Amino acid sequence: MMELAGKGLDLERDGYIAVADLLTAQEVAWYLECYDKILSGEIDAGQWRSDLDSGQPKKRDGVENITQVMWPSELIPGLVNSPAYERALDIVKQLLGDDMAFDFDMLIDKAPGTETPTPFHQDMAYWVDLPDLRALSCWIALDEAAVDNGCMWFAPGSHRLPLRKHRWHGKPGGALECDGSEAECVSVPLKPGSCTFHNGGVVHYSRGNSTARHRRALIINFRPAAMIRLEREQGFDHGKTRNVRENRT
Repeated sequence: MMELAGKGLDLERDGYIAVADLLTAQEVAWYLECYDKILSGEIDAGQWRSDLDSGQPKKRDGVENITQVMWPSELIPGLVNSPAYERALDIVKQLLGDDMAFDFDMLIDKAPGTETPTPFHQDMAYWVDLPDLRALSCWIALDEAAVDNGCMWFAPGSHRLPLRKHRWHGKPGGALECDGSEAECVSVPLKPGSCTFHNGGVVHYSRGNSTARHRRALIINFRPAAMIRLEREQGFDHGKTRNVRENRT
């Protein structure tokens, strides 16, 4: 069990925390091997793969501006039982309670030279209405995440204010965005294998990748098991069944 002294208070105050060395170098290498099989197309992600900057001109031919792959745990056997998922869930339970459970996951890659920011947003803007808003997203750096290749920026305390008004970034059905600025935020560079946890109300964003290296991240999302059941009853499964239907037709 990882030491979390003071982290709960930091999370309550700021809406996010950073945790060093969630994964070993050997474990990071294994995740990157799996990740690159998806990026290369060796493992076909189908409709689970998209460009978060949809509708905008491509910065590089044949490469998404921001590659997003939903549900990698459905593509890689055993992924959901691997160390990142188990350790992240352990931390989330320590922070928010034993009823927390795995909700969904995604991969987000900013390829070299794509220079496309992820817009300011709050994850809650994507959610269906739920009576229990406890939730955490674990954002794991698999490459070095630095300011110039797209590390996360958070607006401390923004989760304690009303949800900001969101709008579509680009075409409807793609990414959402709200007003925000780096001046209100703190950048959080991470070494490979380290991570952040943030709640659904904190405003966050990342710059585009202006470097010659990838910025690959694994994101694992958690909320109470009862709320996951309520989501699914409302037909909200973060695109999982839509992909299955579209791949079968």
